[in-house]
Amino acid sequence: MTREAFLARLREGLRSLPPQAMADIVADYETHFADGVAAGRSEAEVAQALGDPDRLARELQAEKSLSRWRDDRSPSSAAAAVFAVLGLGAIDILILLPILMTVGATLFGLFMAVIAVFFAGGVVFAAGPFLDPPGGVAAALLAGIGLMAGSASGGALLSLASIGLVNALVWYGRLHYRLLKPAL
Repeated sequence: MTREAFLARLREGLRSLPPQAMADIVADYETHFADGVAAGRSEAEVAQALGDPDRLARELQAEKSLSRWRDDRSPSSAAAAVFAVLGLGAIDILILLPILMTVGATLFGLFMAVIAVFFAGGVVFAAGPFLDPPGGVAAALLAGIGLMAGSASGGALLSLASIGLVNALVWYGRLHYRLLKPAL
C-alpha cells in the first residue's frame, strides 16, 4: 500500500473527528512514512508496520472518545465512550453488547422504578391528610417523606453505579486499545 492510499483510508476513517485533530493525526502518520523512507524502508513496508488504517482510525476515535469522557463527564461523552469501546472490534460487540444491553436495561428499569416510587411518595404525602390512612395523618406524611427519601437515595446509588459502569468500560477500552495498538 502506498503512502497516499494509506493516508486516504486513514482520513476517511477519521472524518468524524474535528478537522484539526484529524490533521494532527494524519501529520503524525506522514512523519512515520517520512522517517521510514529515510531509514531505507519502502512505503509498503512502513504501511504494513503501521497496520490497517481502518482499524487505526477506529482505535484513534475510541481514544478521543475515552479522553472526552475523562475530561467531561456528561451523558453524551459517556455514550461516546461506550460506543467507542463497542466499536473496537466485532468480536467484542458479540460479547459486550448483550451484557451491556442487559445491564443498561436493568439500570434503566431501576431508574424508572425509583422515579415511580418518588412520585408515589409524593402522592402519599399530599393525599395523606385528606384520606383516613391507617395510623393517622402523621403516618401518611412520614410514609410519603420516607418513600421520597428512599427513592432519592436509591437514585443516587444508581447514579454511582452508572458512573462506575462507564468507568469500567473506559478502563476496558484503554486495555483493549493498548493490546491492539500496532507495534511501530
